[in-house]
Amino acid sequence: MKKVRFGIVGTGRISDWVLKGAVLEPRFEAAAVCSRTMENASSFAARHSIPKIYTDLDKMASDPAIDAIYIGTPNHTHHDLAIKCMNHGKHVLCEKPLASNSREVKEMIAAAKANGVVLMEAMISTLSPNFRMVQEKLESLGKVRHYSGTFCQYSSKYEKLKGILSGEDGSPVPSSFNPDCSGGALMDIGIYPIYPMVTLFGRPKAVKADITSCMVPVRKGMATIDLQGTALFEYDGMSASVMYSKIADSRLNTEISCESGILSMDQIHITRHVEFIPHGAPTSGRASGPGRQDITVPCDPDEYLCEFKEFIDVLETGGKESTNNSLDNSLAVAEILDEIRLQGGIVFPADRNDFTSPLPL
Repeated sequence: MKKVRFGIVGTGRISDWVLKGAVLEPRFEAAAVCSRTMENASSFAARHSIPKIYTDLDKMASDPAIDAIYIGTPNHTHHDLAIKCMNHGKHVLCEKPLASNSREVKEMIAAAKANGVVLMEAMISTLSPNFRMVQEKLESLGKVRHYSGTFCQYSSKYEKLKGILSGEDGSPVPSSFNPDCSGGALMDIGIYPIYPMVTLFGRPKAVKADITSCMVPVRKGMATIDLQGTALFEYDGMSASVMYSKIADSRLNTEISCESGILSMDQIHITRHVEFIPHGAPTSGRASGPGRQDITVPCDPDEYLCEFKEFIDVLETGGKESTNNSLDNSLAVAEILDEIRLQGGIVFPADRNDFTSPLPL
C-alpha cells in the first residue's frame, strides 16, 4: 500500500489531536514536522515518532520525500503558509477556517489551481459518517423547511480573557479570542454549524447577524472581538438559523425540519447520534406524538480520521477537490463569515482597508 507522506506544520494542541486520528488511516504517514523552534519541533516529533524535523517551511515544502502538508497553525497564518507549500507543489490540508477572509481564500484557490495541487479545508462537520448518512437521508424526506444549527461551548480560555480584561493577568490575549490572530467565536466554532448548512443547501440569499462582543488589547491598542452570536439565513422556500458561543454552553441539537419529519443531530461539529422524528398528526398536548427512530451509523474510531480519509481518497482517485469540503463551499462559507463579522464590527488586520462594505452572497 502506497502511503501519503505528510509534513505537519504547527505543534500546538490541534496538531496533537489531529494526529491521533490521522495515524489510524493506513495510507497516512507523518514524515516531517515544522515548527518555529527546534525545541517544539523535537518534542512534537518524539511524541508522534516523526523522523524529520524542520524550522524552515521552505525547506520542508521542497523536500521531495513529502507529498502533502497539514497546516495546524493559528488562523491568520493559514493563507501565507498554504500558498508557500502549494507553490512548492505540495497538496495542502488546512485547518478551519481556511483563511482569515474570502479574499485570502480566493488567493489560496488560485494558487491550488495554478500549481495543480489539492487544497482542502479540514472541516470534520461535513465528513463524519453520520453527517454523510444525514445527507443521503434528506433526499427522501421531502421539502426542507428549516435548518437550525447550534454549537455553544464554554471556553476555558474565556476565564483567562476575563483575567486579562480585569488587569489581573498581564499575558497576551489567547489566539482564539485575539483579532490579530483572526480569532473569535465565529471563526473558532461558529463555522461548524455554518459549513454543513452550505454543504447541504448552498449559499443563502441573505444573512442577518446579532453578535455579543467586547474590546480586547492587541498590538496596536484595543480591538473588537466576538464572544457569541446568532445568525438568520434566507433561502428559497426555507429558512436557517445558527447559534454559537464560547461564553456559554448549550445542549440543543442541530435539526433539519422537513415536510416528512425532523432529522436531529446530537452535535454538529462531530455528529455521533442521529434521530428521525416522523411527521405526525397534531396532538394538542393529549398524546405523545410520533416515536423517535434512532438512525445512527457507526462512528469512526477517532473524530479526526474522516478528514484524512477524504483528503487521501481525493489524491488517490486523481480528483481536484473534495465534494463536501469543496473549494466553492469553503469560499461561500468565508464570504458568510465576512458578512457576519462586518455586521458585528469585527475587523482583522488581514482584512486590510478593503473590508468596508457588505459582501455579496
